[in-house]
Amino acid sequence: MIKLLKNLTVYKWIVLAVLGLVFIQSMADLYLPTLMADIIDKGVVVGDTAYIWKIGGIMLLVAAIGAVASIVASLYSSKAAMGFGRDIRRKVFKHVEQFSLQDFDEFGTASLITRTTNDITQVQQVVIMMLRMVVSAPIMLVGGIIMAVSKDAKLSLVIVLTMPVLVGAVLLIMYKGVPLFKTVQTKLDQLNLVLRENLTGIRVIRAFNREKQEKVRLQKANKELTDVSIQVNKVMAILMPVMMLVMNITVVLIIWFGGIRINGGSMEIGDLMAFIQYVMQIMFALVMASMMFIMIPRAAVSANRINEVLNRKPTSLNEGTKLANKERGTLEFEHVSFSYPGAEESALSNITFQAKAGEITAIIGGTGAGKSTLVNLIPRFYEVTDGTILVNGVDVRETSPEEIRSKIGFVPQKALLFSGTIKENILFGKEDAIDEEIEHAARIAQAEDFISKMENGYDSVISQGGSNVSGGQKQRLSIARALVRKPDIYIFDDSFSALDFKTDANLREALKEETKNATVVIVAQRVSTVADADQIIVLDKGEIAGIGTHKELLEHNTVYQEIVESQLREEEIA
Repeated sequence: MIKLLKNLTVYKWIVLAVLGLVFIQSMADLYLPTLMADIIDKGVVVGDTAYIWKIGGIMLLVAAIGAVASIVASLYSSKAAMGFGRDIRRKVFKHVEQFSLQDFDEFGTASLITRTTNDITQVQQVVIMMLRMVVSAPIMLVGGIIMAVSKDAKLSLVIVLTMPVLVGAVLLIMYKGVPLFKTVQTKLDQLNLVLRENLTGIRVIRAFNREKQEKVRLQKANKELTDVSIQVNKVMAILMPVMMLVMNITVVLIIWFGGIRINGGSMEIGDLMAFIQYVMQIMFALVMASMMFIMIPRAAVSANRINEVLNRKPTSLNEGTKLANKERGTLEFEHVSFSYPGAEESALSNITFQAKAGEITAIIGGTGAGKSTLVNLIPRFYEVTDGTILVNGVDVRETSPEEIRSKIGFVPQKALLFSGTIKENILFGKEDAIDEEIEHAARIAQAEDFISKMENGYDSVISQGGSNVSGGQKQRLSIARALVRKPDIYIFDDSFSALDFKTDANLREALKEETKNATVVIVAQRVSTVADADQIIVLDKGEIAGIGTHKELLEHNTVYQEIVESQLREEEIA
């Protein structure tokens, strides 16, 4: 919590202003009961109307000063806390952007969303309270005790008797409630996970008639969160009744013993009323402090979860400052191995090959052979376990991920489009691309035809996730996005799977001229897509089963022969 609060230093003048205003408000609140006592003892009792008006006017002025100070303090405390929350949210988001896919896998997307929203909001709310209470509660508590003792020291013994009961109740409630706060946040993570899976996977759920089962799953996660939240609130709900009970008993005792002292001539009526006011202020100061003690541990749980993200050193490190421009358009794997965290077996073992500029390198293999894993290592989405990857003749660990990725045009296995226009989606690959470059990229990607048929052409709106275009259209726009940046290395991770054979053939033909000075890496399932490649890498269970041309592998490689035979008829193979 302290580590996060260091971010408030940006707002130090606002914080100091809030603390000063709260001090003024607290002093005004402490002064009012004394003025009230004077009105009663020196004005009402003796019938001095002029004195009542005079002190009454002073009371109104003091109350107005306190009210103005309170309003301005609330305004500035909210401003500081909201700015603090915005800064932390921005900091977390910026840090998460540097995470490798491995880091994302360990935290989970749902948990990262909860930490960036709900957890930061929890800390933000505590900051608002702290700015108001960190000065107010101690002043009201200490000042109230001093003023109460100054009115009647013997009557103050009542406070000594009741205060330990109040403090003990607060500590007991904290002991019971604090462990439940972490459980609440965990259950919230789980609910977010189920919700996210249901919303993103709605097509699959409906296709398999799993609505009822998913409804039960969501209800279970929702009930678990509800039960824990109710449990926490039950514990917290005890606090206020206990506070009010102790406060009312204290007031009754003060009136009882105060009446005896007034009857004995040891105390004035006004002083008794002021004494009651000061006791109420003391009790409310304890209530405020107890609320702080309850909220701070809950916020501390959230702060710890935020710090877990901020303290996580991204697996992909900026280990070097070299420029990846030694041998333009080259890619080399040297004895590369990779294992996913916690996996029993390696996903890739001893992968060695070279891809040169102007050549097409195809990667083919069965499901789970490690094709996508291999290409995900090139832009450093994951870090290799062993071995070396060279991009443009430079070890990827000797330069920054940004430098490596700037040399790559990546088309993922799952085509992803962002909400916005077609033009904006293609510009994602190169922000400063001119219209001619955008149109050229779309033409090569075989997207020009369907774009021209849209009412607004390149200004046509794409819905979130590209839900208003077909799978093949999404793939072609993803390819155009990679082509527009004219990189040194093109990576197509099974990016032609949604295309018909004619479009696939036309696209590959157009790519030959466009990528003649770059390295092209194609991951594909279809033999027809890789048959014309300069070299084909056959993967089997994470290892290279063979490297060569289509003709060479067809003659000598058993694994490739099985793949070809499973897809083509004998006359096609011939």
